[in-house]
Amino acid sequence: MNKRHKHPQDGNPGMDGEFDPTDAGAQAEHGGDVETLRAQLSEKDKEIAELKDKYLRTLADSENARKRIRQQSEESIRIQREAILRDLLPIIDNLERALAAARSGTDGRTIVDGVEMTVRALIDFLRAQGVTPLNSVGQSFDPSRHEAVDHVESQRHPANTVVDEFHRGYLIGERVLRPARVSVAKGNGTDSGKRNGGENDSSDVEND
Repeated sequence: MNKRHKHPQDGNPGMDGEFDPTDAGAQAEHGGDVETLRAQLSEKDKEIAELKDKYLRTLADSENARKRIRQQSEESIRIQREAILRDLLPIIDNLERALAAARSGTDGRTIVDGVEMTVRALIDFLRAQGVTPLNSVGQSFDPSRHEAVDHVESQRHPANTVVDEFHRGYLIGERVLRPARVSVAKGNGTDSGKRNGGENDSSDVEND
């Protein structure tokens, strides 16, 4: 029998351990893709590391800025508080002089003058801080500025008018720092009686 010898072109290419150039090219191309991906990953890792470093630096700068602002605010508050307290010291001096005059039996007028001077100094100090006293007596009752602690009958004041104040109210700017505690007029009792009497007379006439 004649044996047929296989020609390299017979059958499937690449079989029987034969070299296939197509497979070699595919492997080379695949290896190139892997290297490209590795290079891209390395580049991304570098970008991520740079971004992380920038983030940490920004975070540290922000924290330092907050600390500086807090320290500056605390320093500003301290300076303002010391200035206010320093302005109070002369007023205390005046009060101490008034007490010393009272203890030494000095003329009463001198003591009164000293106390009045101290009160004026306190009011001036408050005005410098933006605090102004309310003038309430004779004004219409305002619940946003006044606190009514008593209602009295008055022949001289219209109803709902402030007759007297137990302690003065104060504003700071346009806001109420402390409302004035006041007594308020109920109205004219005589007019009320006449009005009631007139109503009664009218009803009597109608009843007759």
